[in-house]
Amino acid sequence: MRELELLAPAKNLECGIAAIDHGADAVYIGAPQFGARAAAGNTIEDILKLCEYAHQFEAKVYVTVNTIVFDNEIQQLKCLIHELSNIGVDAILVQDMAVRKILIDEYAASDFIPSLHASTQTDNQTAEKVRWLKSIGFDRVVLARELSIEEIAAIHQEVPDVELEVFVHGALCVSYSGLCYASQYCFNRSANRGECAQFCRMKFDLLDANGREIEHQRHLLSLKDMCQIDNLESLALAGATSFKIEGRLKDAIYVKNVVAAYSERLNQIVQHHPEEFCRSSKGRCKYQFTPNLQKTFNRGYTTYFANGRRADIASFDTPKAMGEFVGVVKEIRGRQSFNIASTTSFTNGDGLCFFNDNHELEGFRANKVEGNRIFPLKMPSSLRKGMRIYRNNDIQFERLLSKPSAVRKIAVTMQLIASQQGFSLLVDNEQVAEIIAEHQLAQTSQRENIVRQLTKLGDTPYECSKVKLPEDFPYFIPSSRLTELRKKAVLALMEKSQEATKKRRERIQHHQENKKSEDSVPVPQYPYTFLYNIANTVASSFYQQQDVKNEVSAFEVQTPDYPLIMQCRYCLRYTLGYCVKNGGKRPSWKEPLSLQLSDGRLFRLEFDCQHCQMNIYGMTKQRSPHD
Repeated sequence: MRELELLAPAKNLECGIAAIDHGADAVYIGAPQFGARAAAGNTIEDILKLCEYAHQFEAKVYVTVNTIVFDNEIQQLKCLIHELSNIGVDAILVQDMAVRKILIDEYAASDFIPSLHASTQTDNQTAEKVRWLKSIGFDRVVLARELSIEEIAAIHQEVPDVELEVFVHGALCVSYSGLCYASQYCFNRSANRGECAQFCRMKFDLLDANGREIEHQRHLLSLKDMCQIDNLESLALAGATSFKIEGRLKDAIYVKNVVAAYSERLNQIVQHHPEEFCRSSKGRCKYQFTPNLQKTFNRGYTTYFANGRRADIASFDTPKAMGEFVGVVKEIRGRQSFNIASTTSFTNGDGLCFFNDNHELEGFRANKVEGNRIFPLKMPSSLRKGMRIYRNNDIQFERLLSKPSAVRKIAVTMQLIASQQGFSLLVDNEQVAEIIAEHQLAQTSQRENIVRQLTKLGDTPYECSKVKLPEDFPYFIPSSRLTELRKKAVLALMEKSQEATKKRRERIQHHQENKKSEDSVPVPQYPYTFLYNIANTVASSFYQQQDVKNEVSAFEVQTPDYPLIMQCRYCLRYTLGYCVKNGGKRPSWKEPLSLQLSDGRLFRLEFDCQHCQMNIYGMTKQRSPHD
């Protein structure tokens, strides 16, 4: 039996609680510092509250400490790790090996050490890398988004005793995570420091070696959003343990909808494979809405490389959210309104959009709606009959999710029995509460009142699915004593939950204390040593122990000349239909190709066909056709 985990993002405490309420088995949240989303930090107090809430359902809380760290921040890092360990977080996501070295090599055996998860920022593409990470103390590895289901299965087969976490939903980076230096190179904002400047969402010209323009001002590196909901079962069978939703900058409405959709699908998978899988936390959710992934932020969806290379994974026309397709413009009436051929219901204030004749996404608000006739506040001048309309802001759906929209409860069964000194209450066949009371015979049946009093579980995490009571139960018990018995039972269940959390921490602690005995595995080698992302002396010391010789500083510390700034499995030549290796047309252009920003900065493309990879290099100056 393998536990499956739905892992949700938490921008803050509110989003974290919403994720748990809507079916997440675990959440990941940013620490006050050193998280790969600098804008999504949280206080230790809020993380503690989230732990207390999640642990009621045996759900887990993981904290992101997955940026690279500079020497002047090491002491702050040590203090942060100590605080996180003290409040009982279940795991820490790590990129910088200084964090790993501090946790495993410097903590005393008496200290609680959370589990170590290797962030996707550590560039986890191969079984070789996963095996090495296991050997140095990591319990879980977050795999690169680019891997196929077949590749994930192969990694699991080679390294079966490591938990594999895979991204299943949300925004895609065009470069392998941890190996993108474009923001640092162009804007002095490091993605490895949580300050990505969204270089890949910008407009570029595509030029050949002679300066001939192949594509003009298009979002050539901007990818659609990932959606693997239809691949969850295949991913589980391949060996994935945790299914991760991207979005630590997303609001609670996004989290509620996406988590609910994926949680329902995971439940179906568990039902189809009851001997193989179970959920990793307790409690079932009741929703006040029907989840719909088309109704929350998306740039169009792709399964990326899950089932092999595809050409339709990019979104050249816009990096913005399109939303759901709702119909086609049927008629335009003057400059006031237009009619949509659609079965969709619209609401005043809905956000609508379309692609104009320049292939640009143009949006507007529906000021007034009469059936399928839309009255914009200002009629878009470029709207034409026959154009496809999308809704990227569904007002009615958002109003519904802005309110309490789900309740999560742990179902229990209760059994009331007479004991020698009074009455005992069994919950799930285990005695948890007892009261001393005389056995007073009832004149009429007390069954209805007993069931009513015992099942008043209110705002506790529990709900009673069944009360076992003989039809001829002969005793009268005052309602006040039944209430007392119920409260004792709830308190006992809460203590049991806390004990389970304590035992889980003890298991983690025992496991962590034995990590140093792992067999040595050689560290995978990089062609450029700055790719190790070594930004401090602690990490440097760690890699020296791993026999990495002559390592150089991270890109953020010492920038190379004309460096490799992105490594991508995504390939422009393939996407444009010119990959001869895969049956594409033979290009007429002269290589090397370059991407050019509107300010004239150029970036050379290298097509590494042996590894089926596109590399992007910084060039810093505009190039003339004679260069």
